[in-house]
Amino acid sequence: MNYRILIVDDSPLLRATARRAVLQAGASPDRVREANNGKAALAALAIEPADIVLLDINMPVMDGYQFVEEKAKIPALNAVKVALVTTEGNKKRLERMTQLGVVHYLRKPFEPEELRALVNALFTEGK
Repeated sequence: MNYRILIVDDSPLLRATARRAVLQAGASPDRVREANNGKAALAALAIEPADIVLLDINMPVMDGYQFVEEKAKIPALNAVKVALVTTEGNKKRLERMTQLGVVHYLRKPFEPEELRALVNALFTEGK
């Protein structure tokens, strides 16, 4: 798996867990980056694009909703796929993310196999 992946979560433990899962799926360590909120994620994407953003919703500074809204304003980031990896269970809030174009969702806590399957699904669609 040679995808560029950005893991966005305010929890260092969950970022580390997600990192391990994508590395076990075959991602190259130099192609997996992390950010602790949406603002830091946008800054990271401005420096180097990613193919996938694994995004938490509930974060300080800039939450997942704000990140997706801001990302949509940047044409260069249109091809970046976003998948939610979150504890958020509120159906209305999740529907809002769907309206913003985010269709993949994985509920925390997750098994590494579930995250690997999610990442693989993002790249088998439309091929």
